[in-house]
Amino acid sequence: MSRPLYICQTQRNLDYNADPSSASFRHASMPASLQPRPRVAVIGGGPAGLMAAETLAAGGVQVDVYDAMPSVARKFLLAGKGGMNITHSEPAGDFIQRYGARSPEVAAWIEGFDPARVREWIHGLGIDTFVGSSGRVFPADMKAAPLLRAWLHRLRESGVRFHMRHRWQGWQDGALRFATPDGESDLRPDAAILALGGASWARLGSDGAWVPLLTARAVDVAPLMPSNCGFDTGWSAHFSGKYAGAPLTTVAIEYEDRAGARARRQGQFVVTATGIEGSLVYALSAPLRDQVAARGSTTIWLDLAPDHSLERVRDEVTRPRGSRSMSSHLQSRLGIKGVKAGLLRECLSQEAFTDPERLAAAIKALPLVLKRPRPIDEAISSAGGVRFEAIDANGMLRALPGVFVAGEMVDWEAPTGGYLLTACFASGRAAGSGVLRWLGNVRDQ
Repeated sequence: MSRPLYICQTQRNLDYNADPSSASFRHASMPASLQPRPRVAVIGGGPAGLMAAETLAAGGVQVDVYDAMPSVARKFLLAGKGGMNITHSEPAGDFIQRYGARSPEVAAWIEGFDPARVREWIHGLGIDTFVGSSGRVFPADMKAAPLLRAWLHRLRESGVRFHMRHRWQGWQDGALRFATPDGESDLRPDAAILALGGASWARLGSDGAWVPLLTARAVDVAPLMPSNCGFDTGWSAHFSGKYAGAPLTTVAIEYEDRAGARARRQGQFVVTATGIEGSLVYALSAPLRDQVAARGSTTIWLDLAPDHSLERVRDEVTRPRGSRSMSSHLQSRLGIKGVKAGLLRECLSQEAFTDPERLAAAIKALPLVLKRPRPIDEAISSAGGVRFEAIDANGMLRALPGVFVAGEMVDWEAPTGGYLLTACFASGRAAGSGVLRWLGNVRDQ
């Protein structure tokens, strides 16, 4: 009878029918030096999976990486097209707090591979880095491809083997099952690390197809949700047609934080055909998304003149304008034109727009209703996934001994700025180390 992956290593007696190179061939009395090298399957070739593979290879394990796509790290490469943001240089305490409710759990990963060590690791690949004015850390050439090439070369030199177009299908009689170009294939490694990503950018491999495979095995998975995402507002056809794609480069957003208090953040975002997106919106997306889920919608307040006080705005709006229209007056006195003027027209009634007091108040706090987040496949990342409560200290699934998880498929989230990638690296390293500890314990039994 075949034995499931998640119990094969608890069998201490020799299986005389097994191939000596197979995962089931172990003998308690065999010296460790004579036992074949353990084989570990890493399923998912993103940053977390590749870092897990590197950690395992350094520990003397034979590592095979399986990925459904024709090549590894496709999302990593796409993210690098706009400038490869590797990590962030802010103080450790502030850095960890970026992970919100899951900061304590993510801190355990990052303790073993913090931003300083990430930079050292990149330098070890022959890639220089620099710190930008925002504190973000980038490769010297701002590109992802050279870093990935150097990394893959080192992995192959260490003996890591890659198997492309191998889509994981779950388990069949306890064995890992893959759909491959040559048909279905079963695998019985000594352990497996799942690093399958979340559910954003499905065309690059992160499609969330693993969720039912794990829930069917009694693994507790939080629903996957969009993170670092845009929102729909329900623009009129006129406004959408005229301003879709227009940037707001000097603006602030007031919003309700997780504690229910009004908070404020300044930055930039873009008007889309259906709503808003961009760096400032992404930074606030987690609490806004949760509010929409709880209430059906949420409201933010746009400050269209963040460099001026309400008193200054009121003085300028109420200043006599002679024969000029209000639109011309706002452009002349406050620089409000284009999409900002369009937003005032879109969100205010004609009566409010012509009332100087109400108009001044709206310029400093224009209410905008967010109706829904954009679909998860459009999001930069996803929230939800395997709950930390379903994982032990080694990163192993409590319900499936011998199966470990890493990366974005675990239930955490973070804003952009290097936080996502750092945690993926660190979680892969932690999972690889966890597998090595677990294999050592099993062999010593």
